[in-house]
Amino acid sequence: MAIDDFHGRAHLIETINAAVALGDDAAVVQALRSSLCRMMRERSVELPACVLQPVEGHYARRELYNSPQHGYDVIAMTWGPGQGTPIHDHAGLWCVEGVWHGQLEITQYDLSERLGERYRFTEVGTLIAGTGSAGSLIPPHEYHTIRNASDSETAVSLHIYKRSMTCCGIFEASGDGWHVHTSKQLKFDHAA
Repeated sequence: MAIDDFHGRAHLIETINAAVALGDDAAVVQALRSSLCRMMRERSVELPACVLQPVEGHYARRELYNSPQHGYDVIAMTWGPGQGTPIHDHAGLWCVEGVWHGQLEITQYDLSERLGERYRFTEVGTLIAGTGSAGSLIPPHEYHTIRNASDSETAVSLHIYKRSMTCCGIFEASGDGWHVHTSKQLKFDHAA
């Protein structure tokens, strides 16, 4: 099965198109969260088997669909045991994330102070998102980390972005309570 040919693909795209047509960001992400949970519960969409294959050294990003009409992007992310992200943003884009397989630990942050390219964050909370759950981010509430906390299981999540996210802000701890901002170019991994 090819990465762009999987059970329920047309249904997934039709559902996203209907949500995006709502226009208002809050209404769009609410509709997408509900729809993703329903699709996972009913198993009306089955992601391609290749997305279960982790990549050594980093979580994998595999593009499943990019809408030529609406501009949104659908990405499957594969998280090997212990793989995760530093604190990052979504470059000002809304995003809806659904956990298709396994569990992910998601920690949200608020920006509490900024001095040039140095940032200080306050941890808002951490949750364990299990298979069948979905969440969303709408800027300015977009700072977070994602991590597969399992030491033996792979996790897979599906991410729908307002449009293609080619870069994002990464915030690395500098050891003094501050984080230093850098821009990270995002790439896709090949399907196995």
